[in-house]
Amino acid sequence: QVQLVESGGGSVQTGGSLRLSCAASGYTYNRNFVAWFRQAPGKEREGIANIDIIGGHTNIADSLKDRFSISRDNAENTVYLDIHNLKVEDTAMYYCAARRGGTAYPFAHYEYPHWGQGTQVTVSS
Repeated sequence: QVQLVESGGGSVQTGGSLRLSCAASGYTYNRNFVAWFRQAPGKEREGIANIDIIGGHTNIADSLKDRFSISRDNAENTVYLDIHNLKVEDTAMYYCAARRGGTAYPFAHYEYPHWGQGTQVTVSS
């Protein structure tokens, strides 16, 4: 059983920064590829970034590379999403997700069987 718990969301003003955390538990082999997604009201779930927690290789969506980064602390079983220069359009529920092994479609939400409950990020001007 894999459990993912996100934290770190909140209400911030434009230009601010946040660090979101995804704490994982359960059989490591089933969650060695972790991703962050977000979903704004009325919009589809969007892939942001993903990381191989064993090798450390990361991918970030091209449109977000200048402001988003993903990292992990394996000792803490935690994956982080750092967001800088927050914009109003970053307002969304942010989710982490996990799967066993990599995938040819790392930004596709349907590739991930394990999900957290989400953490809300609200950005105001």
